Amino acid sequence: MKLHNLTSDKGARRANKRVGRGISAGQGKTAGRGTKGAGSRSGSGGQLYREGGNLPFVRKLPFKRGFRNFNRVEYLAINLDDIDQKFSEGDVIDPSILAQNGFMKDANDKPVVILGRGELSKSLSIKAHRFSRSAVNKIETAGGSVDILDSDN
Repeated sequence: MKLHNLTSDKGARRANKRVGRGISAGQGKTAGRGTKGAGSRSGSGGQLYREGGNLPFVRKLPFKRGFRNFNRVEYLAINLDDIDQKFSEGDVIDPSILAQNGFMKDANDKPVVILGRGELSKSLSIKAHRFSRSAVNKIETAGGSVDILDSDN
């Protein structure tokens, strides 16, 4: 068997309808286009903006303002009150520990930012990619330490 011997199964491909080839062929004379109007002429159709007097679809849509920066870094935000509930005194917390405790699916999923909502009642050593100022203040006043990780993203 060679490439030039390969063919489709019988009935797998339907031949194109041959229009405008005489009256006995069934699609002769006007070739299924009707008698008059824009649809009967060659070159009609394909004008996306023209909708026969209706307000064009593109003009009905709202303006799309601004842009989305594709170089943005999306952080996984975790608040201090969530950390305070899950961990005990003296724990060392990093993205892999957070993933084990259900804060995220995978430790390498997104960089982690620690935010300062809630109070921290325990001394914890927290490693993350970013911290808010209020989070750093609350961690250090509770006797904990902050370690900023290098962001690979």
